[in-house]
Amino acid sequence: MFGNLGMWEVLIILFIVLLLFGARRLPEIGASLGKGIREFKGSLKEVEGEFKEISESDTAAGKTKQEESQKEAQPRV
Repeated sequence: MFGNLGMWEVLIILFIVLLLFGARRLPEIGASLGKGIREFKGSLKEVEGEFKEISESDTAAGKTKQEESQKEAQPRV
């Protein structure tokens, strides 16, 4: 998750963040970060759903065109 960062590097970064923002602001920052991630995931799901709808409608339209072309290609008696 952290790439090549070891335990000590992560602890130093957390300590610096604690010094910069203070213990009182850390829960607020965490809540804001969590809310942002949830909104981002929701947007991704929404866009994913739109792409699925488009691909399904394109697939259905392609099948109807294929069926029409097959009917036209059949010899009439």
